[in-house]
Amino acid sequence: MVTLNHSMLTAARGLLALCNTRGLKIATAESCTGGLLVAALTEIPGSSEVVDRGFVTYSNQAKHEMLGVSKRTLEKYGAVSRETSLAMAKGALAHSLADITVAITGIAGPGGGSKQKPVGLVHIAAARSGARLHRECRFGDIGRAKVREKSVLEAFTMLHKLAKKAKSKKTTRKPI
Repeated sequence: MVTLNHSMLTAARGLLALCNTRGLKIATAESCTGGLLVAALTEIPGSSEVVDRGFVTYSNQAKHEMLGVSKRTLEKYGAVSRETSLAMAKGALAHSLADITVAITGIAGPGGGSKQKPVGLVHIAAARSGARLHRECRFGDIGRAKVREKSVLEAFTMLHKLAKKAKSKKTTRKPI
């Protein structure tokens, strides 16, 4: 079982503060992390100033219906792929009021892996208008909780990077 630890909460606070000062909204699209990233964000008081919504799209059908990931992408590349993670991030932008998004899809284990897609393989994509980031992580079979935790921390890093480069919006927000 994963609990929100100091590292996750510190990363969440830093990201929320940055997005708040820049007037940016965030949406998440999560599969293998099952909402852990948005839970870390919303644990912080005042997060409603920045967090627009979180999509938990564990099934392929949910990825298709909620985020618009094409059935062709899911069939051709699979749920755990660069293409699907990028489509999830793009879909989160299209289906929210967010300025930046992140998507996580992977195989946390202990089962479900294969030679081509082993346990610990996670694809993370972040997006904003005009920019996309992708990272393939191979954490290994380090346990379900650790794979999920490391995925969330990497997602925070990617969101922070996009937020720093995003054009600041002209709004006044309360400090978090």
